[in-house]
Amino acid sequence: MEIHDHLLQFTLFQGMSHADLMEVVGHTKLGFTKLAAGKWLVKEGEPCSHLYFLTNGTLHCETSNDNHSYRVVEHMAAPYMLPCEQLFGLSPLHTSSYKAETPCNLITIDKQEVRLLLETQLVFRLNVLNTLAAETQRLRHRAWRSAPRQLRERVIRFLFSRCLYPAGSKTFFILMKQMAEELNASRLDISHVLNEMQNDNLLTLHRGRIEIPMIERLLM
Repeated sequence: MEIHDHLLQFTLFQGMSHADLMEVVGHTKLGFTKLAAGKWLVKEGEPCSHLYFLTNGTLHCETSNDNHSYRVVEHMAAPYMLPCEQLFGLSPLHTSSYKAETPCNLITIDKQEVRLLLETQLVFRLNVLNTLAAETQRLRHRAWRSAPRQLRERVIRFLFSRCLYPAGSKTFFILMKQMAEELNASRLDISHVLNEMQNDNLLTLHRGRIEIPMIERLLM
C-alpha cells in the first residue's frame, strides 16, 4: 500500500482530499518502525512524545490499576492508533504498555509534527477535536448511567470499563478477593457469578486469571 493509503485507515486522516494527503506525506516527517515479536513499543508512565499508527501486526496491550494489584491484557490488531489524548494535557504520559505480539510495522509522528499538522490541516484538526470530544463525552456520561441492580451486571460493567476497546479477547489478571473489594461484594458471591458465566461459556476461570474470548458476548 502507498503511505497515504495507510494513513486513510486511521480516523485522524479520514475525510482528507488526495491533495491534502499528498501534502502531509510530502511535508511531514513520518517515522517508520518495525518491531519484532516480544519487543516493547512503549511502557506505562513513559512520556508520550509521538502518535503511533499500527499498520501491520498485533500489539499486546497491558493496563493496570493505580497500585498494580490487577491488570487487563488486550490484543490490538492493525489498523490501530494508540490513544492520542495522552499526547497533550497535564499528564502527557502513556497509561498502558504495548509490545509486539507478532512482527509489527508502525508509522510514527512526533509531537512537533503533530502541532504543525494541527496548524496547517483543517480536516486533521477537526478529526483530533472530534476524537477528544467523543472521549470526554463518553467519560462524562459514564457517571450518570443507571447503577446495575444485579451483581452479574456490576461484574460485566467492571470488566468493560477497564478495557480500551470494547470487543475481542481479554485477559484479566485479578484475584476474586480483589474483585470483591472493588465491587463491595463478598468473595463467595463473586465466585458464584463468575462460575455461572463460565457455565454459560462466556469466560474461563484460572487461578488469578480470567480469560474472555469475546467480551462483547457478555452483553448478549
